[in-house]
Amino acid sequence: MHLTEENINKDPYKQLKNWLDEARNLGLKNPNAMNLATASKDGLPSSRMVLLKSFDKNGFVFYTNYKSRKAKEIIDNPVVSLNFFWDALERQGQVEGKIRKIDSKISDEYFKSRDRISQLGAHASDQSKIIEDYEVITKKLIELENTYKDKEIPRPSNWGGFLVIPEAIEFWQSHEGRLHDRLKFFKDNSSWIIKRLSP
Repeated sequence: MHLTEENINKDPYKQLKNWLDEARNLGLKNPNAMNLATASKDGLPSSRMVLLKSFDKNGFVFYTNYKSRKAKEIIDNPVVSLNFFWDALERQGQVEGKIRKIDSKISDEYFKSRDRISQLGAHASDQSKIIEDYEVITKKLIELENTYKDKEIPRPSNWGGFLVIPEAIEFWQSHEGRLHDRLKFFKDNSSWIIKRLSP
C-alpha cells in the first residue's frame, strides 16, 4: 500500500507510534533501535545504534554515558539525526532536530527501573575510552557488586538522558523499482507541514 498525504496520520508522533506498534506486533527484535548520527564541532560525523526509551510531543528520549563520544559531540554540536529501519516492513523513519539533556529527576527514575546488572554496568564502563582488555570491565563489575551488595545502586552523575526535539520527521515506505514513498513533516511554529519528496 502506498503512503499518501491522505492516509498518513497528520500527527507525525502518532504515525511513528503506529509504525513502532506494527514492528512490535510483528515480533521484530528491538523495534525501538535507532541510528543516532552526531558530528563534532569540526563537522566530523559518527553514528551508532541506541534504543528509544520514550517519546511524546516534547521529543524523543534515549539514555547514555555523558562522557561518551556521542555525548561530547552532542554537547559541542547539539543537532542530531535519528533513523529507524524496519527491514521486515520495508520502512524507515527519520528524525532531525536539536538535542539537550533531560531533567536529572527523570534520569533518576528511569535508572531505578533498569535491571541491576545494567545499573552496575553504567558505573563499570568509561564508555568510549581505550582499555587494555575486557578484564578491566569484569574486574570493575565484581568490585561494584561487592560495594553495592544489598544496597540500592545510585545513578552515576555522568549517566542520563537526552531529548531530541524534532524539526523534521520523514516516513519512507519501500516500493518496486525503488520508487519509494517519502513524506516529510516540517515544523512550522506549533504545527506541521507535510511535503512529498522524490524517491
